[in-house]
Amino acid sequence: MHKSKFSPQKLLKSKALSAFTAALLAIILGLIFGYIIMVIASPENSLDGFNMVLVGGFSRLGDVFYFATPILMTGLAVGFAFKMGLFDIGASGQYTMGMFFALYVGFMWKLPGSIHWIVCIIAGMIGGMIWGFIPGFLKAYMNVHEVITSIMTNYIGMYLVDMWIQGNSVMYVPSKTRTAYLPATAQIPSLGVANSNVNVSVYIAIAIAICLYVVLNKTTFGYELRATGFNKHASHYAGMNSKRNIIITMLIAGGAAGLGGAFAILAPSMITGSSMTYEPVSVIAANGFNGIAVALLGNSSPIGIIFASLFISHIQRGGTLAALFGYKPEIIDVVIAVIIYFSAFAMLMQTTVAKYFKKHRKNKKPESNANEEPVVTLNKEA
Repeated sequence: MHKSKFSPQKLLKSKALSAFTAALLAIILGLIFGYIIMVIASPENSLDGFNMVLVGGFSRLGDVFYFATPILMTGLAVGFAFKMGLFDIGASGQYTMGMFFALYVGFMWKLPGSIHWIVCIIAGMIGGMIWGFIPGFLKAYMNVHEVITSIMTNYIGMYLVDMWIQGNSVMYVPSKTRTAYLPATAQIPSLGVANSNVNVSVYIAIAIAICLYVVLNKTTFGYELRATGFNKHASHYAGMNSKRNIIITMLIAGGAAGLGGAFAILAPSMITGSSMTYEPVSVIAANGFNGIAVALLGNSSPIGIIFASLFISHIQRGGTLAALFGYKPEIIDVVIAVIIYFSAFAMLMQTTVAKYFKKHRKNKKPESNANEEPVVTLNKEA
């Protein structure tokens, strides 16, 4: 009876394992490089500061989940577009537009408390979808590269939102140079975690990630999107409507990023009677670019993006606590940047390891064949 033997080659061929080990390798290399930077900056505090980066987030789990939610949504936006072969670098603009739509409905619409925050969230999704439709339409019907148009819509969206907010006397408080406090009915219900803004949006975000995973991997529509991403000419020859799929993909991606903006601004405040606010400072939303990092680290898989967003949020919270040992918050930005950089090469490193095992197996093959030949001969005679 033939018994299956453990094979490193078969293990390394697993796509899920390859993606996980590639991400893990990128994280390890990024953390090592980050530690070296911390040693250069302040050798005497490097161990304490690095330890805070690694474990500091566990003392602020509520904040880890709160800050992970918006970048989870922008990560899903970027990752979903990646599956279609599109680079949605406009997640920041879609995020900002979603935030504005949610703010507008929160301030300008008077609705019952039981549905007000839900309508605000839907408005945020619609705002993101509108802003995602623009590069999608231009890509589908005019063949304008989505990277160019989405970068442009980042800036256009940012300046438009700043202008609209500053021109609205209900939303904007000039003396504070930021928006007023949202009505309590427009705020997403809190989860009740002490000293944290975490709310039910974290459950909604995870549910959306799971739904996108099902759509991509278990539906005909998802198969068409992935097929178009692999080879748009072959998919078009097979009868798939690539133009329609491009627009739908960018609508979904924009809606996800817009939800991220809504989740961020509609979060309840820890201070009674207050809320999250938006300050028009003409700076592109960082969460959009953090979403690119999360998508790369999660290998564009919705499930992988969930864990990647939690990890990035975790080390960001730990990075802020590293300030207790004299380190500036920019240190953690360096660590994240290096992790992203290495994630681009991690799959290449994974392939190198697979080739090593293949070569190692070939070197041992003659000896193993010699031992197995008598067994084969006996079986044939039997």
